Amino acid sequence: MLRHEFQPGRLVGGICLTVAGALYLGDVRGLWEVPWFTAVPLAVGGLFLAGLTTALTRAIRRRSGAEDEKV
Repeated sequence: MLRHEFQPGRLVGGICLTVAGALYLGDVRGLWEVPWFTAVPLAVGGLFLAGLTTALTRAIRRRSGAEDEKV
């Protein structure tokens, strides 16, 4: 039994921000070098993809009537 509704937009946003964090963690540990301005496109792009995913999910759920069936 699910405790909450699955939200793919949050998953996409979290993955993008985790990747940005992992890149900078590797930079801090000296594994590779990441330019300082890389965080902005990763964060903004991740948030854009998360918003797009959320809009698409909402449109699909509205069309199928899945939002009305909350348990």
